[in-house]
Amino acid sequence: MGSASARQLDGSWSRVVRRARTSLVRRGRMPGVRTAKTTFAVVASYLIAELLHVSDHPVVAPLTALLVVQLTLYRTFTHGIGQVGGVLAGVVVAVGVANLVGFTWWSLGAVVALSLVVGRLLRLGPHLFEVPISAMLVLEVGGGEAVAAARILEALIGAAVGIAVSVLIAPPLYLQPAGAAIGDLAARMAGFSRDFAGGLRGSWTRAGSHHWLNQAREVADEVARAERTVSRAEESARFNPRGQRTRDARPRLRTSLTGLERCYVTLRTVARAVLDRSYYVPEHEQAYTPGQRTAIADVLDSAAAAIEAVAPIAADENAELARGAVVPT
Repeated sequence: MGSASARQLDGSWSRVVRRARTSLVRRGRMPGVRTAKTTFAVVASYLIAELLHVSDHPVVAPLTALLVVQLTLYRTFTHGIGQVGGVLAGVVVAVGVANLVGFTWWSLGAVVALSLVVGRLLRLGPHLFEVPISAMLVLEVGGGEAVAAARILEALIGAAVGIAVSVLIAPPLYLQPAGAAIGDLAARMAGFSRDFAGGLRGSWTRAGSHHWLNQAREVADEVARAERTVSRAEESARFNPRGQRTRDARPRLRTSLTGLERCYVTLRTVARAVLDRSYYVPEHEQAYTPGQRTAIADVLDSAAAAIEAVAPIAADENAELARGAVVPT
């Protein structure tokens, strides 16, 4: 168990290093690109709104730009539409209430309640609270048509600038992080499979069976992380003029991940079965003969070798291998 624990510690440290490297440097880009793009979009939208004399303090434009710029172009477009829709709905509600009753404590409550209802009817989702926020801002300054038009124009400026900056300045692709995440998952699963095999070849205890099942369950976090990263890479190719490479790589990434997910389910099932058998046999040390445990360990070692072969396929490190290899299922 000592050597297995040492291998597990080395594997954990390697994963931490890979994750740190992946988060700091992606596809050769310098850190802080998204921060710089967001800051530029905010300042540019404010300057444009001020140049057009939309209002005395055009804060809605930079606020909209700040919320519009997202990790992927697809999210940027959807957030832009949602922001403009939320502002438009809020302005309409505020103008209607202000023309009827003006600004009072109960009209404020009515505006908020009505805005939330309208936002839900429009299915604005994460932009739901943009409706009451916009309505309150307009209602506070009197709800005049000129103020309402200015708020809508500011929102349009902010959304347009945010989308333009996202499209023109280094639209992100997450192909490399997706390959790295699959590689991390493959390394984690292969390491678990080899350690599990080593445990089966060593002394047999029921506590050891519990340990390997718990270790198998912990791999689920790595599976979920790989799924999120691959989904983000697929999303980043949508509406992206540079997304053809990611679109071409999508079948390779998705097939590799699907194969690893199936392998994970199988490994967890084996760990569960090994533990369950120890409860059905009165002498749990005799649940499996040494020969049986060795045979299972040999299968796990072979599975580890096959799982490790997925990493270079996902990362496209060897094109011939990627075209000719069969992902384990």
